[in-house]
Amino acid sequence: MTPNRRRFCVAPMLDWTDRFYRRFARELSRHAFLYTEMVNTGAILHGDQQRHLRFDDVEHPLALQLGGSHPGDLARCAKIAEGWGYDEVNLNVGCPSERVQSGSFGACLMLEPDLVADCVRAMRDACQIDVTIKHRIGIDQVENYAFVRDFIARIAEAGCETFIVHARNAILKGLSPKENREIPPLKYHYVHQLKQDFPQLEIIINGGLTTHELCSEQLQHVDGVMVGREAYHNPWFLSEVDTRYYGEGAAPANRHDVMLAMREFIEAELSDGLPLRLIARHVLGLFHGVRGGRQWRRMLSDATLLKNAGWQLIEAALAEIDRELP
Repeated sequence: MTPNRRRFCVAPMLDWTDRFYRRFARELSRHAFLYTEMVNTGAILHGDQQRHLRFDDVEHPLALQLGGSHPGDLARCAKIAEGWGYDEVNLNVGCPSERVQSGSFGACLMLEPDLVADCVRAMRDACQIDVTIKHRIGIDQVENYAFVRDFIARIAEAGCETFIVHARNAILKGLSPKENREIPPLKYHYVHQLKQDFPQLEIIINGGLTTHELCSEQLQHVDGVMVGREAYHNPWFLSEVDTRYYGEGAAPANRHDVMLAMREFIEAELSDGLPLRLIARHVLGLFHGVRGGRQWRRMLSDATLLKNAGWQLIEAALAEIDRELP
């Protein structure tokens, strides 16, 4: 375990934190710890590994998040992740979607701590990189602190040292994944208490963190913060990460420079036949709140303009932005 590496993390977000978003995020922060979107073990063991596991070296530090509940399969995937060069493998024990539940993994695994412990132990035995888990504080109406405390104690016995805690319950029936991120109340004090009860463990807090002030406040109580949708919808948020949380590096000069730094990567991907829309969708929020930002978003989300488009479309959209603004 390397404590301050995960001082600021960008959350794994299904369909969002793909390799194109992560490459973009790295232009904004060199140090933020990045996570892939969740990949289930079957997709890795029986599917297209290149599609699911490929990443650019500049994305480090980078973790692969796995979905699964079979210790043997997870162990094999952890070994594969190590071979691909990932810095960490993370087990998803927090996703509440019914699609995930049907595969017997995600948040429902919190009800089976012995199985989770077996999974973690198998993964740790299979690889030398960090094995971590991401989970909720409770399930459905189980809201007492003792539930999550005892869960962590059991998994720590299996050798896990890093716990990423979404400070909400997971409601397994009746709420969509989006509602599960908004309706169950945040209980940050539960996560703070976990750090007090397990000072030897690395505790990272997740859920509802939308400002740097709130993140800094949480870091008075825990080892790290994990930010999700704010980092995606308002990516300029990441431009302060290196100086605020790691005490080094300079923020990008301006948002134009961030996009210009992406040019070589984008043109290389386009030359390989990638449609521009697969990258453009991740940069729509870069000029959030800036004059011309609406036009930027409109142009880079217009299906007609994007069809067969190249770098010239991005140049045209950049021309709409007020260059006097940061």
